[in-house]
Amino acid sequence: MSSLRQVVRHPEFRLGMRDMLSVAPGLAAWGMMTGVAMVKSGMSLFESIAMTLLVYAGSSQLAAIPLIAAGAPVLVIWATGFCVNLRFVVFSAHMRPYLMHLPRRWRLLAGYVTADISYVMFTRRFHQPPQTAAERQTQLAYLMGGCATNWSSWQVASLLGIFLAHSVPAHWGLGFAGILALLGVGCSLASSRLRIVSAGVAGAAAVAAFAMPFKLNIVVAIAAAVALCLLLEKTSPFRREATR
Repeated sequence: MSSLRQVVRHPEFRLGMRDMLSVAPGLAAWGMMTGVAMVKSGMSLFESIAMTLLVYAGSSQLAAIPLIAAGAPVLVIWATGFCVNLRFVVFSAHMRPYLMHLPRRWRLLAGYVTADISYVMFTRRFHQPPQTAAERQTQLAYLMGGCATNWSSWQVASLLGIFLAHSVPAHWGLGFAGILALLGVGCSLASSRLRIVSAGVAGAAAVAAFAMPFKLNIVVAIAAAVALCLLLEKTSPFRREATR
């Protein structure tokens, strides 16, 4: 079974790191803005650091922050975070054949460090699960390399935002920079007509339900996009697209 040293020394580990570098600046901008937002919302230094290290999910963090600041019930906060991160259930189901041969410690590590972009990069490079020991080693090394760059760029920038939150001038517009970073990430994922339609519907639903309390417009947007995609996948053009 692969050891950490073997994975890090594998050529695919460095390739995974290099491929992820192209999106690392955008992720860092988003992470820094999230760190600033946590402190500005009233969270303590310890709470902010714990959240960025343990949760490691920018969209879920930003959805939970205003709820925490408003004193929302814990169940509402948990439900919001759960709904925002439902996509990882789909990611996990897809990744299962790739990772089930690994010991539990490796699967837990992969589950923690794999984010949206690292998942996309990995599945673009490897269309089929590994069949041999060499393929298993290669795929694991690439995944961990990409995740290492992704995790590091996010955490360093987020921690920097936490420690500099009270020193960052408001006119820097980090919130706008974070929105642009997330927009860039979202556009890179819109690689099919079905994804473009779902993104447009989710955006429209979020704007239409913007007045809802506790940022529940995010939940409405997710539900609308998922429901529409399930309907569209039953039509011939979108069904053929989804199977490619």
